[in-house]
Amino acid sequence: MTTVYGAADDAVLVARDDDETWRTDWRHPAGHIECLAASAAAPDRVFVGTVDDGLLRSTDGGESWEAVAEFGDRVTAVTVSPHDPDVVWAGTEPSRVFRSADAGDTWTERPGLTDRPSADRWSFPPRPHTHHVRWIAVDPADPERLAVAVEAGALLRSVDGGVTWRDHPEGARRDTHTIATHADAPGRLYLAAGDGYAESPDWGESWTHPQAGLDRRYVWSVAVAPDDPDTVVVSAAQGADAAHDPDGESGVYRRVGDGEWVPAMDGLPGPEGWGRPVLAASEEGFFALSNRGLFRSADGATWRGVDVDWPDDRYEQLPRGLAVVP
Repeated sequence: MTTVYGAADDAVLVARDDDETWRTDWRHPAGHIECLAASAAAPDRVFVGTVDDGLLRSTDGGESWEAVAEFGDRVTAVTVSPHDPDVVWAGTEPSRVFRSADAGDTWTERPGLTDRPSADRWSFPPRPHTHHVRWIAVDPADPERLAVAVEAGALLRSVDGGVTWRDHPEGARRDTHTIATHADAPGRLYLAAGDGYAESPDWGESWTHPQAGLDRRYVWSVAVAPDDPDTVVVSAAQGADAAHDPDGESGVYRRVGDGEWVPAMDGLPGPEGWGRPVLAASEEGFFALSNRGLFRSADGATWRGVDVDWPDDRYEQLPRGLAVVP
């Protein structure tokens, strides 16, 4: 059974595929949701970060929720380690990083993030007096190797589990929204950012910036085919206003190997009239969640909708996170 958890502004979609029959429901944790994470190793455990109520955890597939962190109200990033489902990373606004080794019961800060020289330039445009951790990635080949996106201003890295931090490397994007990794490509980073797409083969030491065919450059989400680290799908808009408008204009693109980006909208709504979708990949293929519904694709090129009860107010809400647990 495949379970998809998808976050809207104020609810979590739980969709379960039982022999091609989808059963869906909406769960309502407290607070305005910012991010979501789950793990195939613990499929009934799901975390959501909120604006007002900190980090919430469900251990029963979204039926009930509890607050599990005391490090601030605004939790903007959460990641479950691919090595151990009890190891959870969380990021906040202002930018701080925390680690739990017991599935969220207790937390320890990994300090020093804002001691980097680039921190003087970090600023989130809608609230320029502050900034936040947008994404935390763990290398599937090394549980101590982290990449942390600060919105906006930097991509920071650690090779010792956050004990020390390396400042923003030359060539990395400074407005990264999503980071992807792949088990078959150790050390590779895939960055979806407001200032474009980027890839690194060596955990940020060097970078390429494949943009050919990507006619929308404000890139929001990225997912990589589970069986091929060279097949990448992104969502993108012309700019921040279009990306964050539920009635904006966004597209989905697919790239294979060293080829150009190609629009991958077959079966999807838009590009007019929808906000940027969030993407995820699993053994089942690709999934996309937008304010127009949940969609799935075997190859990232052609899509079909999942039959979901979609309340009218969801059309006015942007998706905040997506996790697929087979």
